[in-house]
Amino acid sequence: MELVAGIDAGTQSLKVVVYDPEGRSLVASASAPLQLTSAADGSREQRPADWVTALHACFAAIDPAVRSRIAALAVSGQQHGFVPVDAAGEVLAPAKLWCDTSTSAECVQIMDAAGGTARTIALAGNPVLAGYTASKLPWTKTHRPDAYARLATILLPHDYLNFVLTGERFCEYGDASGTGWLDVRTRTWSAELLHATDPQRDLADCLPRIAATEEMFGITPAAAAALGLPASVKVAVGGGDNMMAAVGTGCVVPGRLVMSLGTSGTLFAFSDTPVVDPGGAWAAFCSSTGGWLPLICTMNCTVVTGQVADAFGFSSREGDRHLQATPPGADGLVMLPFLNGERTPDLPQGKGVLAGLDTTNMTPAHIYRAAMEGATYALKYGYDAFVGAGMQFERIVLTGGGSNSAQWRQLVADVFGLPVDVPAQSEGAAFGAALQALWALGHGRGDAASIADVADRHVALDPLRSARPDPARAEAYATAYARFLRHLDAITPLYRG
Repeated sequence: MELVAGIDAGTQSLKVVVYDPEGRSLVASASAPLQLTSAADGSREQRPADWVTALHACFAAIDPAVRSRIAALAVSGQQHGFVPVDAAGEVLAPAKLWCDTSTSAECVQIMDAAGGTARTIALAGNPVLAGYTASKLPWTKTHRPDAYARLATILLPHDYLNFVLTGERFCEYGDASGTGWLDVRTRTWSAELLHATDPQRDLADCLPRIAATEEMFGITPAAAAALGLPASVKVAVGGGDNMMAAVGTGCVVPGRLVMSLGTSGTLFAFSDTPVVDPGGAWAAFCSSTGGWLPLICTMNCTVVTGQVADAFGFSSREGDRHLQATPPGADGLVMLPFLNGERTPDLPQGKGVLAGLDTTNMTPAHIYRAAMEGATYALKYGYDAFVGAGMQFERIVLTGGGSNSAQWRQLVADVFGLPVDVPAQSEGAAFGAALQALWALGHGRGDAASIADVADRHVALDPLRSARPDPARAEAYATAYARFLRHLDAITPLYRG
């Protein structure tokens, strides 16, 4: 019985799931933690070698009998990271990640060179925001000139793991649209933005080819041996974590809205046409399934609730009881949770703010609630931009680690005023990668099923984890959200000056 595997290389951990398509069940899963190096200038970096070590650890934890049945796999990876590789395939420096805000000045530099923000959006469909890959190139040229001089290939985290698995250097449209260089309307690299990034060097020479969605690659003998996999395993193109989460939650047809509560928070919806905002209110990305994926991203979600829990000496798994012990709105306590700077709203130099403290709400439970509410309100801020553009949604599909919290699921339903459903498979990105591998494997064998057909067949919802909005709580949250927006308006000039 053939199995498929999905690999999700995130910020905090690398996960592997193995799926049985015939039995429609996960037969194995493993996870290995990853360390993040942070600096006061906003740098957030990881060593790509640690991803490979984690990959080996995960497969080693899976029964050899299960590994022997894997026919295909795909990689989901954190978006926007920059892995500089030389001609021999050696990594030249630590990978700067999506949450790295040390290159904010370079974002402005690139857009100014291209003719301004509006011109940048006209060229690619997106501005160059903090964390996007493009800004990491001039930063590297300045701060790591030796690495920049030897740079042969620009790889994203997911591309690098594909390179480790296959020996091939390639990318795909979904993840590539998060670099800042891809014109998402035409799915071609923007020569003008590449020139604006470095007018002295043709960066097009460093970009890997863009592989088609249905392509598959062979695994190298060395990688197969290291992971204990059959030499016949096929590697599908995979994609960015948001793109793979879209597959894993069934967001591959129009009209569906997915919210991911992970280290970062995201909102995305599938479209069969490009959805570009002239003001750059959302990321106008391509999907990894041939369509487009308008997306809102916040840089602070479970990382904030986790840090609050750590600060007060309890596990975030105990967080629900703190929510139950406090009322909606946290008795007036407001947290602007911008610990890593922020992308939505666009405040890369932003900091966390705790406001409204008094003698009744200065408790661990209130602060934890304020953190969870603040992370949710930041997503609501982005959602309002979607609605303002005329998009309409009937429900939210919730994924990511935060979806395991019953209180957070109810909070989302009440704040957004929409029913919330949760897929039966909680690891949306890893599961989506497995389904992408399943689809590509079938396509290569002549199966005419679309990726939407595959998702419809294998993505199931867990009715026990659904939530429906409560009118009374929804009203209380509306008042608290308005308070959040007033504080946001007040602090915005402090971090844009």
